[in-house]
Amino acid sequence: MKNFVVSALKYRPASFDDVVGQDAVTKTLENAIKHNQVPQAMLFCGPRGVGKTTCARVLAKKINSNIEKTNSFSYNIFELDAASNNGVDDIRSLIEQVRVPPQTGNFKVYIIDEVHMLSGPAFNAFLKTLEEPPNYAIFILATTEKHKVIPTILSRCQIFDFKKISFADIKNFLIKISTKEEVKYDNEALSLVAKKSDGSLRDALSIYDRLVNYTEGNITKELTYENLNEVSYETHFQMTDIIKNGDIHEALILLDQIIKNGNNELNFIDGFSSHLRDLLVAKNINSKNLLNLDENLEKYYEKQSTGFTTNIILSAIEICDNCINKFRNSKNQRLLVEISLMKLCSLFEKKKKINDHNEQNSIIEKFENESESKEPDNVTTIKKDKNKVDQNFNTRMVSGLSISSLKEKKRIVNENLLKSKIEEKQINKEEVTQELLLKFWNKFSEDLNKKGEKNLSSILQLSEPTLKNNYEIHYTLSNNTNKIELEKNKNKLLNFLSKNLKNDLLELMLKVNKEKEKKILYSAKEKFERMKKINPSIEKMRKDFKLGL
Repeated sequence: MKNFVVSALKYRPASFDDVVGQDAVTKTLENAIKHNQVPQAMLFCGPRGVGKTTCARVLAKKINSNIEKTNSFSYNIFELDAASNNGVDDIRSLIEQVRVPPQTGNFKVYIIDEVHMLSGPAFNAFLKTLEEPPNYAIFILATTEKHKVIPTILSRCQIFDFKKISFADIKNFLIKISTKEEVKYDNEALSLVAKKSDGSLRDALSIYDRLVNYTEGNITKELTYENLNEVSYETHFQMTDIIKNGDIHEALILLDQIIKNGNNELNFIDGFSSHLRDLLVAKNINSKNLLNLDENLEKYYEKQSTGFTTNIILSAIEICDNCINKFRNSKNQRLLVEISLMKLCSLFEKKKKINDHNEQNSIIEKFENESESKEPDNVTTIKKDKNKVDQNFNTRMVSGLSISSLKEKKRIVNENLLKSKIEEKQINKEEVTQELLLKFWNKFSEDLNKKGEKNLSSILQLSEPTLKNNYEIHYTLSNNTNKIELEKNKNKLLNFLSKNLKNDLLELMLKVNKEKEKKILYSAKEKFERMKKINPSIEKMRKDFKLGL
């Protein structure tokens, strides 16, 4: 059996031309070599798997390209893994090596990987050598966490920031090696690998090797979704259509199917949140390039996004985000995701009902305007009541069998069918008298007193309510504290009065008598006298405890 070499090593760049997605860095380094302006201390920083160590090796080889090529030591390249050699003694050993000039070539290149893992004393021991190295020594430090490198090291290095490799560059590279290795592939499968790698070419190649083994050299999208435990785009589109229709039961059935296929709830809700984000991005032609998708998928996203407003999508994303935040601490994680789906269905169903209602109203208004502006020939119209939809519908007699008459008959039938779907809410508007108002006002106060809500009951007895315009109930209070308390229970009072007085238009208007408020605020004796009238037992308590005023 031949020794297998992973793609990340097999296709590791041997020159700057082979480096993927880091044109700005490679061009700068090539020009530095060309003009003999290579700095003696450099810091390569950026995400994992984007080519930091690779560029360091390529640079080191190009510096000493005039010597015999047998191995790394022939190029005078010395690598140190700072993750496992992070102590002061390791740095001292390195400094001792730096003092020895190269036996061949002009430079000794030291590549220190994961430099942020060095301890504080090790950093300090390295400072002087890094600031004033021998003219034949070049240091290349590499790190994924630049913020952990101390400022005194940063100030001594020329910093090169490596960026994440773009979706298109990763996908094109995967297509290139698939063609070279004669591996069959689906376009969508490689797109998923490129997107899942999150800008890391090494991660993309690692996933690619796994898929080649799993699919036996035929990378299909179905097997890719299965192996990577990802929910397919088709499933997300299907779930979006179900939620748009407000069908809670179908949404729960599809979720159950997703889980049975091997996906967990967090993967689904996280992926669906990203799907909604892509829908939002697809709504604007200027932001479509942020999708990182194939052209046919972009068109599908654009088509589906037209059915939603921006506010609706933002609300849906917020629901998904709240679910993701609560997921890890939830005892019943599936129920949490199901509740989120129910909320999403309710959100879209509410919007749908509003749109349907507005559409019906606009159509009916159009029919009414047409009938008012021009009456068709041979048609007798029975006039309608403008304030109420006739439940028996308007009867129109159309004579003749002409084409215009048949069209008019069809229009009338359609209009009547529309009106049959509109339910008019019955509003009680019975006349209310002052006597009836006082009767049920006092009854409500008595009921509160029996339930033990004596404070609210006493507030309702401070004065008498006054009825104005058959629906406005005006009530004056002695201070703002009582007003706040009554406002808290305003709906409960109005519901009781509306039900008993059979008038749904009642409104409670509260105001404070400023003069009374001042008197009560600044006169303790008057406060006590008022309280004594309401509850005479207060006077007995004052005498028992021998309290003064």
